[in-house]
Amino acid sequence: MPTRRRTWAPAGHTPLITSNDQHDRIATLAALPVSPKRQHLGLYLRWQSRNFQAIDGADFLRALLRHLRGYVVLLWDRSTIHRGPSIEAVCPAHPRRHLEEFPAYAPERNPTEQIWNDFTGHTANSLLRDTRELCRRLRANVRRVCQSQAKWRSFIRASELPSPPWRRYHYLC
Repeated sequence: MPTRRRTWAPAGHTPLITSNDQHDRIATLAALPVSPKRQHLGLYLRWQSRNFQAIDGADFLRALLRHLRGYVVLLWDRSTIHRGPSIEAVCPAHPRRHLEEFPAYAPERNPTEQIWNDFTGHTANSLLRDTRELCRRLRANVRRVCQSQAKWRSFIRASELPSPPWRRYHYLC
């Protein structure tokens, strides 16, 4: 179903938004790392046509930890993909990783939720015909946002997270 947002139309003409009702979707994992020295922000994404499970979350986390150097503070919500034996197996293997959880039912605190809000806003009132087109739009949104560190910082500011001591650790949201 298309995301509907406020739109305009000539006076007396109701805007019409068509949909394809195929219920095609993709599931997406995202990490927003903040480097400790330059305070540079980035984005790591993984998407697939089926829902993610804890084993997928563990694979994504392992890949991130292989890529990032030094001590890592991981901030995440209490989703089911962030719990379970596969996630617990990652913890002892990577002692430089420290976990902080967001409060329960607080998506407004998670900067990655701000990313999804931005992406949804840029695909609102659009008819995406299939998952390939949805993936193309997702890639286009990533390219658009990656061009601006100020945009990344706005996601963190909008989350109302307290300012951490950036100088010592990688932060992953």
